[in-house]
Amino acid sequence: MNCDDVIEKLKSMGNPENVAGMARFGISSENTLGISVTSLRALAKEIGIDHDLALELWDTQIHEAQMLATLIDDPSAVTVKQAERWVVDIDSWDIADGLAFNLFWKAPFAYDKAYEWSDRSEEFVKREGFALMAKLALSDKTAPDERIAGFLPFIKKGATDERNFVKKAVNWALRQVGKRNLALNKQALGAAREIQAMDSKSARWIAADAIRELEGDAVQERLKKRGR
Repeated sequence: MNCDDVIEKLKSMGNPENVAGMARFGISSENTLGISVTSLRALAKEIGIDHDLALELWDTQIHEAQMLATLIDDPSAVTVKQAERWVVDIDSWDIADGLAFNLFWKAPFAYDKAYEWSDRSEEFVKREGFALMAKLALSDKTAPDERIAGFLPFIKKGATDERNFVKKAVNWALRQVGKRNLALNKQALGAAREIQAMDSKSARWIAADAIRELEGDAVQERLKKRGR
């Protein structure tokens, strides 16, 4: 499929009734067709990996085309320049998370950009940084504990950001670090208690929610079974 074919296909799959529902969950309704992620994944499987097509789809600024781009792009072909260009285009939390979980975490610059973006001022760029941390803590099985623990200073720094999409991503990253193994659980809980002492409503919420899960029986029993 070329770009025009894909856009025609996406438009045929659109459901305007879904757009309003997506908006209620904080997803931008601008240039949005109302297609489920499940349907986009099926289309991505049909298309296969195609870096050049991903670039073209992203530039259409259509919400679902951009999500599809995150699913078909080749992480090994993504440059830092492309990543920087794409990240400033993000206008919705689901695109930020799609980029982190489908694409950027596999790129060679993932850790560097997670640190850098988490310190940026733009709401969705900042979310991207913390979403990347969450995904790396969850899925980069080869990373040593020291590398994952390196997220904690950035998490503590970001914890006072009161913006909803940022604070939820900070919380997400903290919880994923703490669910990786027993040693990191202990470090994440220590960071959470430091965050809890901050004079910030956002920080207190982030800490309380993380402590509740990380000290909970389900997480503790699962980590103990892993033995570390």
